[in-house]
Amino acid sequence: MKAALSRFGAPVLLCALANSAVAGEGIDQDACTYNGFPLYGDVEVVDSFPDITVQVVESFPDLNVQVVESFPDDCGQWKFVESFPDVKIQYVDSFPDVKIKLVDSFPGWP
Repeated sequence: MKAALSRFGAPVLLCALANSAVAGEGIDQDACTYNGFPLYGDVEVVDSFPDITVQVVESFPDLNVQVVESFPDDCGQWKFVESFPDVKIQYVDSFPDVKIKLVDSFPGWP
């Protein structure tokens, strides 16, 4: 019994540790980043090779986004630019990295 447990327990433990390492990536609310890319600042919309894929939703967003014209310094404040972005995004209809809701005030975490 112990041999069977150790034979099957070790791979299960390794899989659990690998999944927790992958789950650690993604949204970091303290730093307001997704995999190291800021979720604020100058944002460029691209059709291919984005840093982050984004889906606009009305309910249950990961992030509330406020579009601003200047000084996008707070979490969730985005200024759309054509060049020299802090992060490049692509809008998708399914399987996004981050779900956002566009708001007029109170950007950041819902």
